[in-house]
Amino acid sequence: MFEIKKQQSSNKTIRIPDQLIIKLQALADKNDISFNQLVVQCCEYALDNMEENQNK
Repeated sequence: MFEIKKQQSSNKTIRIPDQLIIKLQALADKNDISFNQLVVQCCEYALDNMEENQNK
């Protein structure tokens, strides 16, 4: 059966260097997604692809 799931999220203020914001915003615009969606995907990818010895 189809089930709609709502992902829980919270607000968190972080500081990002201006040049990185410019690069991320350009990439988000190019791919027609929000800045926030791109940052979440980048973080998830980084965490999922960390070297195993860095997870300790």
